[in-house]
Amino acid sequence: MSLRNFIIKSVLLRKKRKWNKQLKGELPSVEALRSWMDKNTARFEMPEGINVKKLNVEGIETEWMIPPDAHANEIIFYLHGGGYVMGGIKNYRAFVAKLALETGSKVLIINYSLAPENPYPAALEDSLKIYQWLNENGYRSVSIVLAGDSAGGGLVLSTMLAARDRGIVLPAGAVLLSPLTDLACTGESFYPNDKKDPVLSADILAGIGKWYAGDIPLDDSRVSPLYADFTHMPPILIQVGTSEILLNDSTRLASRAKEAGVEVELDVWQGQIHVWQLLWKELPEARKAIEKIGSFTRQRFGQGRILYHEV
Repeated sequence: MSLRNFIIKSVLLRKKRKWNKQLKGELPSVEALRSWMDKNTARFEMPEGINVKKLNVEGIETEWMIPPDAHANEIIFYLHGGGYVMGGIKNYRAFVAKLALETGSKVLIINYSLAPENPYPAALEDSLKIYQWLNENGYRSVSIVLAGDSAGGGLVLSTMLAARDRGIVLPAGAVLLSPLTDLACTGESFYPNDKKDPVLSADILAGIGKWYAGDIPLDDSRVSPLYADFTHMPPILIQVGTSEILLNDSTRLASRAKEAGVEVELDVWQGQIHVWQLLWKELPEARKAIEKIGSFTRQRFGQGRILYHEV
């Protein structure tokens, strides 16, 4: 773990303790949570060399991050994190632009519907709508990789599971960064890691998960994809840190997916925090993780290009 990682983690832990003390055990409002995310991502700067295109697709705001010499038919469809209640394009624009530069592929990010105003299945239907739109507008499934962090990682899984069950062709692969896969919060790391996780608070995450699930049981696979049948899922890359309450959301997912015959690569990063990849300007570990994502996606797209040649 780098010195910068240690310093950033220490600063964030102090801020978390201060906020939890102010909350006095109460769940923050959705407005407070969204303000918290805006403040913590406002300093992120766009990397140079990216062409940004905005497009409204059937009522859903989207942005395309296009790097120089991007392959015409390759795309990463990115679903942002935020516990299903916060976050959006403005919070993740800098990161997905960096992802586009590293992978050499276009990256598409969307503003999907957020809870509590729009509980399940609103976010899922939005992601499925965009995925189907991509398939119908020049992007074959072998040239699409789905990616997402935290709740967005869970939404990636839910999107692929729903696509499979509806007879929609699945993407070439998936990248999950510290995914939230179990709204029932039964992982062994969930509460024990709360004191060393500088980003997520166990009680807050457990509370806002109910906003998304609505009347659906929290251990229902529709909102907690950890409990789903992963048969026929495409290859998956999972990255997670040991300083996360969601560590076991990833390790259990990897085990269940492997048991179903899925090709899974689980990267557990010692001492890393929740979605540390967003801090790519500060952390060498973040840049290394993004490089690994680039290698994974290029491999998946490479197989897709072979398929194009053979068909």
